Amino acid sequence: MRIPTSAAALAVGGSLALAGLVAPAAYAADPGQECRSLGVANLYGEFIEGDDTHTPDAEGAVAVGGNANFTGGFSVGQELTADQVNALPGKNALVVAGKITGNNTQVMKGSGVYGSKAEGAVIQAHAGTVGQGSSPIDFKAEFAKLRAASTSLAAVPQTAGATVQADGAKLTFTGGDAKYNSFTVDAAKLQGAKDVFLKVPAGSVTVINVTGGSYDMAAAGTTGFNIWDAGKNTFLLDDKLQSASAGAIRAKLLWNFPTATKVVKNSAAAWAGTVLAPNAAFDLGSGGPVNGSVIAASLTGKGGAETHHYPFTGCLPGTSVPTPTGGPSTPATSSPSAPTPGTSVTPGPSGSASPSASGSPSASGSASPSSSTAPAVPGSPSPTAKDNGGDLAHTGSGPVVPLAIGGAVVIAAGGAMVVVARRRAAKKA
Repeated sequence: MRIPTSAAALAVGGSLALAGLVAPAAYAADPGQECRSLGVANLYGEFIEGDDTHTPDAEGAVAVGGNANFTGGFSVGQELTADQVNALPGKNALVVAGKITGNNTQVMKGSGVYGSKAEGAVIQAHAGTVGQGSSPIDFKAEFAKLRAASTSLAAVPQTAGATVQADGAKLTFTGGDAKYNSFTVDAAKLQGAKDVFLKVPAGSVTVINVTGGSYDMAAAGTTGFNIWDAGKNTFLLDDKLQSASAGAIRAKLLWNFPTATKVVKNSAAAWAGTVLAPNAAFDLGSGGPVNGSVIAASLTGKGGAETHHYPFTGCLPGTSVPTPTGGPSTPATSSPSAPTPGTSVTPGPSGSASPSASGSPSASGSASPSSSTAPAVPGSPSPTAKDNGGDLAHTGSGPVVPLAIGGAVVIAAGGAMVVVARRRAAKKA
């Protein structure tokens, strides 16, 4: 059947307009919802700005902006899926911008790249390649965004009705919002707890903002992270073999340390959730894993301390990063109560401006400091479009406006073609 030119034009315009209103499936966590994540850091189980001195293993990918000392044996990326490997910058499960030291570093999945290696260092890849090269990640740019994001998340008021209740050596976080629960707790209060309990709805994003300059889990001997399982009507001690709601709560749990310069994990504990401590030296201790990612200024660990591959999958409120010129940033607005993920939050003060948005590699091969370059959800490739907003990595918002405008223009053109076709038909009649 021959389709009239006017109808074809309208069909094309309509499809473009609809495309502009729907976030690309590869980047959206929920259809129609704008979703910001932790950028390139979201792809890595260890995302470290400076040095990483660590044994024995990291189940996810590892990115180090300084030097890596893996003496004693170290394996990387064993639990990565094929899609997660493909989403990594250059498919590199191991990135070390500086020197790598270690007599037995094994990249189990994906490839690896390092700036230089110590004499006698052994680095092998089982399913890719490994060798010397430039870093595909701009760590300075990414950490500028992460610090601004951390500050902004901490500025979100505690969710209405949410409580942080101390009962002797027991500390309980309780929140009832189905989408987003924000808590604020002083490091000293958290540090005094031997057992931590969390009760939030499965599927909600939980951000626990910890204020103060340092936090030492070992001070009070904190050993338990207990998460409420509604199906079993009880708290479960979180670890690799068991987690409430099959890990759904842990996967969207973020511990935010915006001002801490030192964070210490108790060697006898398994830490549940992802840790965002962009200014801190993070000490894994000598045993017990972090069941999530660690994003920190530096990382040390020894003995049996590991990072397990449970990447953060939650949608975060929008945040702004200072402009490259050092002038005022352009913050987005937020409601006074805890926001629905995808809404914007007015950032708190930040002490540093983000690097220039030009000349930095994108997350598909490197990390750009612009906000839309990093993937919104783990396992998704990163878009390469750039903007001047400086926001966190997000989905659904970047391509929507231009595509919608383009669709509208084509629809208008199609409409004009319809009018012309009808006039011609009228003259022939």
